[in-house]
Amino acid sequence: MTELIVNEDIKLKQLDESDASGIFATIDSQREYMGKWLPFVAETKTVNDSLAYIRMIAETPESFRELVFCILYRDEFAGLIGLKFNPADKPNKRTEIGYWLSENLQKKGIMTLSAKALTNYAFNILKLNRVAIKCATGNLKSRNIALRLGFTYEGTERDGELFPDNHFVDLEVYSMLKKDWNK
Repeated sequence: MTELIVNEDIKLKQLDESDASGIFATIDSQREYMGKWLPFVAETKTVNDSLAYIRMIAETPESFRELVFCILYRDEFAGLIGLKFNPADKPNKRTEIGYWLSENLQKKGIMTLSAKALTNYAFNILKLNRVAIKCATGNLKSRNIALRLGFTYEGTERDGELFPDNHFVDLEVYSMLKKDWNK
């Protein structure tokens, strides 16, 4: 089980089944706020849905399994961050970071520091070459994390994500290359 120490207050702990209740409680208490940007919120109706998500990740073939971490802030659940892989990603040494943070813990630098630590892990431990961050157009908080970390805006993926109510949102795409990160 991988664990990344970000600083004295922030730790990234690899996701396991014991995290289901913390994930669900956070989603359930912030549905309106989180649902604006995250399509899975509407489909997460019980703690069993969070547990099913964790089990789905564990059962995915390792070659393109997501590497998902709980963000712990002062040892309390704060959100999730992870590296997404599809079958073409690993041979091409690339990944995408996805993340969300409890609303009441925002504006403390938690997600920026967590994304920095995970990007570092992707480049220096996993030996990847490219990390992308995609965020819905208008999600300024998420976009600003990519910008603070020096990611380059590449363009907009039109209708890049489908929400449960059957509407699409455009996604802004930001990237970082290993050669630029380690300068």
